[in-house]
Amino acid sequence: MQESPTENNQPSWLDEICWTEDGLVPAIAQDAETGEILMMAWMNRESLALTVQEDQAVYWSRSRGKLWRKGESSGHQQVLKDIRLDCDADVILLKVEQKGGIACHTGRRSCFYRSLQDGEWVSTDPVLKDPDSIYGKH
Repeated sequence: MQESPTENNQPSWLDEICWTEDGLVPAIAQDAETGEILMMAWMNRESLALTVQEDQAVYWSRSRGKLWRKGESSGHQQVLKDIRLDCDADVILLKVEQKGGIACHTGRRSCFYRSLQDGEWVSTDPVLKDPDSIYGKH
């Protein structure tokens, strides 16, 4: 992807995004091969620029207040295959290769594992790996 630097040394294409008041944009990670939606996270200008630069998903953790490279704790990285911007320029779609097959911190393939059935949220997807074994908790 061709990057044109702006005055602050960030690519000019970042200016075309409609950022929230706190400087974020929602990003949806989708399996590039199957089309399965894996997760949603937030990105700021720096994390999005790094994602493109490194060809690996980098998000902004609102709870920790810092950059978060997907897979830095779990080893389950997301390799960038394509990036899209929606028609309103306020949502990013990352088409990724999910390394290790697990995108969710619960040990599931996708964060969207609950289905509304008869007025209740029901877990429909299995835990593929115990989160404690992924993150080293005891």
